[in-house]
Amino acid sequence: MDFSFTDEQQQIRKAVREFALKEIAPHVASYDAEGRFPKDIIQKAAGLGWMGGIVPPEYGGAGIDFTTQTIILEEISRVCHCVACALSFPSGLAGSAILRFGSEEQKQKYLRPLAEGKVFAATGVTEPHSGTDVAAMETTCRRDGDHYVLNGAKAWISFLDVAEWVLTFATLDPENPRKGICAFLIDRNTPGMTFKAYKHKLGFNPLTTGDVILEDCRVPVKNRVGEEGQGMHVAMCAVENGRLGVAARALGLAQACLDESVKYAQERIVFDQPIGKFQMVQSMITDMVTSIESARLLTYRLAWVKDSGAKQARKDASIAKMFASDTAMMAATNAVQIHGAYGCSGEYPVSRYFRDAKVFQIVEGQNQLHKALIAEYTLGFRRD
Repeated sequence: MDFSFTDEQQQIRKAVREFALKEIAPHVASYDAEGRFPKDIIQKAAGLGWMGGIVPPEYGGAGIDFTTQTIILEEISRVCHCVACALSFPSGLAGSAILRFGSEEQKQKYLRPLAEGKVFAATGVTEPHSGTDVAAMETTCRRDGDHYVLNGAKAWISFLDVAEWVLTFATLDPENPRKGICAFLIDRNTPGMTFKAYKHKLGFNPLTTGDVILEDCRVPVKNRVGEEGQGMHVAMCAVENGRLGVAARALGLAQACLDESVKYAQERIVFDQPIGKFQMVQSMITDMVTSIESARLLTYRLAWVKDSGAKQARKDASIAKMFASDTAMMAATNAVQIHGAYGCSGEYPVSRYFRDAKVFQIVEGQNQLHKALIAEYTLGFRRD
C-alpha cells in the first residue's frame, strides 16, 4: 500500500494549514471560552470546497477521496477540531444517509445545501437510556395518513443551535425495535420537536449539544429516508466515515499537543537549562511522537482501505478510532504535565486540548465498545 500523497494533496494540506493558522488560530480561544459556534469561519472554509468532502459534485460536494478528506480534517484539527467536525458532517451520517438512501428530492433539498455549507444539520441517534446500543431505541413512530407521528427523545445531539434539520430514527415496533426502525428528516421548526441544550460540558464547547425531544411530532411520509424498517441500515451506513473523521480529528489534536509541548520544552528554563534536556520530559515527548506516528498510519490506512473500494471496514475503523483517540488523551495528558501549572491555565491551549481529548474517547462509540468489536472480529464472532 502506498501512503505517499500526490502533489495536489500536498498543495491542499499546505492551503488548509495556512487557512487554519490565519482564519482560525486568532479566534479559537475566544469562541471556545464563549461556547460560540464559529459559523463564519466554517462557511469561509466551505467556500473553498472543504465542506463538500466525498459528496459528488452533482449534489454540491467536492467529490474528493477519503485520503484527501482525512488530510483536511487533520490539518484543521491541529488548530480547532470543532471546525473540522462541522466540515466532516456532509461526509458523515447526515450526508451519507441521504446520498445512499434518500430520494432525488431529498438530495436536492437537504444534501446539496449541507455540502455547500449553506446550512448545518444534526443527527439524532443516541437515546438517554440506550447510549451505544442503537437498536434498543424507545423513540416510536406510527403511520397516520401521509404523515408519521413520532414520540421520544434523543440525547447528546450536537449542532442544536444552528441545525436547519435533523436526521433521526424511530421504531414502528417497540417490542422488536430493530426490525421496525425508520429514518426521518425533520425540519427545524416542525411542531412537536424541541431542543434542550446541555450546560457546562467538559469539552467541545463551541458545539451546542443536548436533547432532541419529539412529542407527537408529525413528519411527512416524503421525509422518510429509505423504506420502512430500513432505518438500522441507514444509521449504520456511515459509521466508518464517522469513525474515520473522529480518528483524523483526534490525530490533529494529538499533533497539536506535541507541537505545543516541543515549543514549551525548548523555551522553558529550569535549573539553568531548557526542560527538554531532562530525561523524563524527553520520555514523554518520545511517547507522544511514536503513538502519533502509529495513529497516523492507522488513520490513513483506513482512508486507503475506503479509497480502495472496500464495501465495509468496520474492524479497521474501530482500530483507527480507538487508537487515535487514546493517543490524543495520552498526548494531552503529557502536554499538560510538561507545561506544569501553566497547563492548567486557559492562557495555554493544552488545557483545552486536555478537555476535548477525553470526549474523543467517548464519541462515535466509546473505546470500550471498540475494544470488544476488535476482539470479536479477530475471534470470528463478528463479521463485516
